Amino acid sequence: MNHLKVAIGSDHGGFRYKESIIDYLKIRDIEYIDVGTYTPESCDYPEIARKVAELVTSGKVDRGILVCGTGIGMSIAANKVHGIRAALCSDTYSARVSRAHNNANILCLGERVIGEHLALDITDIWLKTGFEGGRHKRRVDIIE
Repeated sequence: MNHLKVAIGSDHGGFRYKESIIDYLKIRDIEYIDVGTYTPESCDYPEIARKVAELVTSGKVDRGILVCGTGIGMSIAANKVHGIRAALCSDTYSARVSRAHNNANILCLGERVIGEHLALDITDIWLKTGFEGGRHKRRVDIIE
């Protein structure tokens, strides 16, 4: 997991969890790029989602993490970028399967929907889980 490079971003509704996830990444020596927001002041989530998505599709990072109030807006915006498979996860099982079966390359979380400890557990599992390939690869290829 230490070889991963992650882009992370949030709007004002996800700012606090973004900062907690950055602390998690630092403790585990996971390289990251923080694209903002850098304050809890109101901002437009689609711009943040696009920045993270473009870093992922360019290959500058391996995966992305986006946090807003519900995670819904971020996931919709990120999935507009070709090559992105953003998964909104509110439980650890979905986080694991989004990676193992769907090869999700962006994790979306909702700060107003789940507790902080659960968000960190989801992040941990999502970052540690690999793509199984096989029959799942065929399906991901169809999506592309």
